[in-house]
Amino acid sequence: MSTSSSSRGDGGGRGGGRGGGGEFEGPSSSRSRRRSSNGVWPEPFVEALAFRVAIDASTSTGRLAAGQALLNLFQVCSSWRAVSHSELLWHNLTRRIWNIRHLLRNSWHEEYVYRHRTANNYQLGRYVYTSLPFVPSDQNNNNDGLACRRLALSDHHLAAGFSDGSVHLFHLPSRLQLATFYPQHREDRLGRFSCAVSGIILSDAQLIFATLDGDIYLVVITGVNPLRRVHLGDIVNDGALVDFTGCNQRWVGLYAGVPGRSFHVWSGETEELVFVGGSLTDPEAVMGWHLLNESIDIIGRVRVTSHESAVACTNIRLMVFDLRNEGIILGEEEFDRGIIVGSFDANNDESMLIMDMHGNTSVRRVATLEEVCNFIVTGAAHRGILGSVNGEYALLCVGGVIRVWEIVHGEYLYSFRERIGECNAFVSDERHVAACSANATIHLWDFGAN
Repeated sequence: MSTSSSSRGDGGGRGGGRGGGGEFEGPSSSRSRRRSSNGVWPEPFVEALAFRVAIDASTSTGRLAAGQALLNLFQVCSSWRAVSHSELLWHNLTRRIWNIRHLLRNSWHEEYVYRHRTANNYQLGRYVYTSLPFVPSDQNNNNDGLACRRLALSDHHLAAGFSDGSVHLFHLPSRLQLATFYPQHREDRLGRFSCAVSGIILSDAQLIFATLDGDIYLVVITGVNPLRRVHLGDIVNDGALVDFTGCNQRWVGLYAGVPGRSFHVWSGETEELVFVGGSLTDPEAVMGWHLLNESIDIIGRVRVTSHESAVACTNIRLMVFDLRNEGIILGEEEFDRGIIVGSFDANNDESMLIMDMHGNTSVRRVATLEEVCNFIVTGAAHRGILGSVNGEYALLCVGGVIRVWEIVHGEYLYSFRERIGECNAFVSDERHVAACSANATIHLWDFGAN
């Protein structure tokens, strides 16, 4: 394991991402209140002011700016500084600025400080790098069994899905491999890649993954639980399942091969199929069938946002649709210059990353398709460009080099020191970045605050 860092910046400048708006949700009930007298402002008012000042700073300049804005406000006087002890204030700020719903540390103040420091590490390029080399078993005896198709991150786990259908689960704090899962054998297999992993949904509670033939599997991570198949794919009538993603409420599959059946949506609670439809991948139908026997470029991607909408693209078209009202298209756009599909990604804050064939890259709002910022990526002629966007930064792997931009102004920040060569899969979240190179080495960068 080695530690790498960049000397760029001082930590007080712009950070990526955006904080949400909204009203302060009430005074803290955890501490006594001082009545207003002799011109002293009541604490509920100061809490509301602190909340608004932080949100405004994060929206206009970036999430890291909220910390400095709060520091300035708390220095006004001792009574204003006392508001910094309000747990409800830090709860509301953590939820709205960092989009964190579950407390992982001892207090919400500690949670906020941890998220701020981790984002600052991202800004400065301070990380701990390690690699997780391993050789997955190729049960199907195809020459591309080592090709990693998908990576997924949760707070404490990393999952890697391969062309042979295997999914390897790692524990991030210890860097140890916990388990390996294999899809069930099917007699009606069509093509040597029919069981290749096409998507993973991962939390610290459960792992869900899908294969190219449309099968979906689920295993509860906690305890000793068997892997079970929750959906049997029908590849003849649906086509190939080229991408799969989701959240606790919805799972979404993007298919190619049969016209009018691009999207499949399942209830995450009942595991029942609730919607089939859409024409996004109709022009890619033939390529969908080729995927079963050939290792070709990514032909489509789909992502789910925190507001229960989904956004998907092919190399010429982008579409946003509502998961609460299945089939309702919220927006769509065609791209004359084409899209590098591997570069496409979206985050839970409803920002998406998209690059055209000339390297013109933009960050957009999912709901409106409005552009937030744009930048040029050199080397776009490289094959196999992969992109990822978290709440604050856009990351692109081009020619084995990972580069980082902030997504408020599109400012280029730095490149990772490690060169990983040809990359098959790439993912990031608010703390980790993971990539798998062609030799089946999983690379992991940890920006977590110490």
